[in-house]
Amino acid sequence: MYNLQFWLLCISNFLFSASFQMMIPELPDYLTAMGGKEHIGLIIALFTLTAGLSRPFSGKLTDTVGRVPVMAFGSLVCCVCSLFYPFIHVVWAFLLLRFLHGFSTGTKPTATAAYVADIIPENRRGEAAGMLGIFTATGMSIGPSIGSYLTLWFGINAMFYVAASFALISILILLNMKETLVDRQPFSLKLFKISRRDIFEPRVLSVFIVMFCVSFSSGVILTLVPDMSKTLGVANKGLFFTVYTVASLLIRVVASKSSDIHGRVPVMIISTVILAVGMTVLGFTQTTFGFWAAAILFGFSWGLNTPTLTAWTIDLSHPEYRGRALATMYIALEAGIGVGAWWSGWWYAGDVHNMAFAFYVSAVLAVVSLGYLLWWKRTNRILA
Repeated sequence: MYNLQFWLLCISNFLFSASFQMMIPELPDYLTAMGGKEHIGLIIALFTLTAGLSRPFSGKLTDTVGRVPVMAFGSLVCCVCSLFYPFIHVVWAFLLLRFLHGFSTGTKPTATAAYVADIIPENRRGEAAGMLGIFTATGMSIGPSIGSYLTLWFGINAMFYVAASFALISILILLNMKETLVDRQPFSLKLFKISRRDIFEPRVLSVFIVMFCVSFSSGVILTLVPDMSKTLGVANKGLFFTVYTVASLLIRVVASKSSDIHGRVPVMIISTVILAVGMTVLGFTQTTFGFWAAAILFGFSWGLNTPTLTAWTIDLSHPEYRGRALATMYIALEAGIGVGAWWSGWWYAGDVHNMAFAFYVSAVLAVVSLGYLLWWKRTNRILA
C-alpha cells in the first residue's frame, strides 16, 4: 500500500509543516518588538483567514488541474513568504505578509489529502491518513523547537531562512511525484470562477461542524501558549508544541487503524472527551506539571481527530468532488483556528489572568462537538 509516491509525499509534508510551524512561537515577540502587541491574535487569524478563503479555489484546482501542481504552489508560497519576513519592520506589512502566507496551507493540504485518497484503498484510509499525519505532526513538533533554538543562538532572521529552505526542498520532492488525477484540464483563469457549489460540499456538513468546534482550541493554543510559557518560566516557547505533537505521534502509532476498525464517529467521540479534559486542565493549571499534562492530552486528542476527520470526509464525499469535500473540511479547520486565535487574542489583551477563560471556552466547544457526535450516531443508527 505504501509505495514510493506515498513516502515522497510524507517527506514533503514533514518539511512543509516544519517550515511554517517553526516560526509560530517567535512571531508574538517579533510583532511586539514592532509595537503591535495588541495584534498578536491576528498572527494566526490572518493566516487562517487566507487559508480558508483559498480553499474553494484549491479544491476546484485540485479536481481539475491536478494534485501535484496545487501542492507545489502551496510549498512555493511558504518558501517565498519566509524569505520576506527579515525585511518587514512595520506592523501593517507584517500583518499583510501573514495574510499572504496563509495561501500555503490553503492549497497544499487539500491536494495532499486528495492524492492520498487516490492511491490508498478505501478500507485503509484511516491508517494512511494516520501515517501521513505522523510525518506532518513530526514536522510540526520539531519545527517550533528548531525555530526557537535558531532564534536564541543565531537570531530570528536565520530561523526565517531555514524555514524557506525547508519549503524549497519540499517543492523539489514534489516535482518528482507522479500525478494521480486522470482527467486533467489545462490551467486557465476561468478556473478561478467559483460558484456557490464550489465553496461548500453539503455531503460533509457533519465533518464541518465537528472540525470547527475542535479546531477552535488550536487557535487559542497557538495564540496564548507562547506567552503562557514565559509566565511559567519555560524559556523555549516551542516546547509545548513539541510535547503535544510527540503525544499525537504516539497515539497515531498505537491507534492509526482504530477508525478503520471501530468507525469514524466512535473514535471522534473519544477524542473530543480528551480534548475537553485537556483544555480544562490548561485553564486550571498554574504549574509546569499541569502545563505538560495539558499538552499531552491535547496531543492525544489531535492525533486521533485529524486523521479520523480526514478519512470521514473522504468516506462521505463523491470521488468526482473529493477535492471540494476536503476543501470544505479545511475551511472548517481554518475557520475554527482563525476564530479561536482572533477571539482569544482580543480577550487576552496582554493580561495573563484572562487566559483561563479562553481555555474553558475551548473545552465547552469540545463538549458541543461531543454532543453533536452522540446525536449523529443515534440518528444514523435509527435511520439504518
